[in-house]
Amino acid sequence: MKPTNVAESGPGTRTTERRPPGPVSAAWLQRVALYYLERYSASTEMLRRTLARRVDKRARLRGEDPSAFAEMIAATVARAVSAGLVDDVRFADTRLATLRRRGTSSRGAAAKLAAKGVPRDVVEATMRAEREAIPEAEAADIELRAARAYAKRRRLGTHRRPDTRALHRDRDLGALARAGFSYDLARRVVDAELDEPE
Repeated sequence: MKPTNVAESGPGTRTTERRPPGPVSAAWLQRVALYYLERYSASTEMLRRTLARRVDKRARLRGEDPSAFAEMIAATVARAVSAGLVDDVRFADTRLATLRRRGTSSRGAAAKLAAKGVPRDVVEATMRAEREAIPEAEAADIELRAARAYAKRRRLGTHRRPDTRALHRDRDLGALARAGFSYDLARRVVDAELDEPE
């Protein structure tokens, strides 16, 4: 528990004031970065944002300007990158595989990776590598497999009760379209026969 200063502010009353946290230092930032990276897989930008938030909070509690620590944050991120603790390519590969298993479209996956701070060229290279890593005949089916996984997870199309499929057809098509799948692909998944192979 943090020590506190107790001050008298009037007869019969006591107020408690918290001591400000310690100063922002390179050692403290390094500890914050390591703790974060032990718990989460992160892109370079995610680490930078996390450190910036922590510095912002601590600096404001101390009455300091958070922007004064921008170079210290950049140096901490650079050390993490050079030590191999953060790698945007590795992060994008792992994250894309996870997104595909969850049924994320190519457009949705690209947007999610970009939101995590992965540079556009890394996103494009990762998606290109995904296509090149499988036989050409199967590469065209990446999006179809993702759409089927999404439909299964959300219980759309063939994953609904047969007596409710027609009633929810338009809603299911809309859900797939909002997830980034083309209309033709959404229709193929939603209108699939129950015995069509996955």
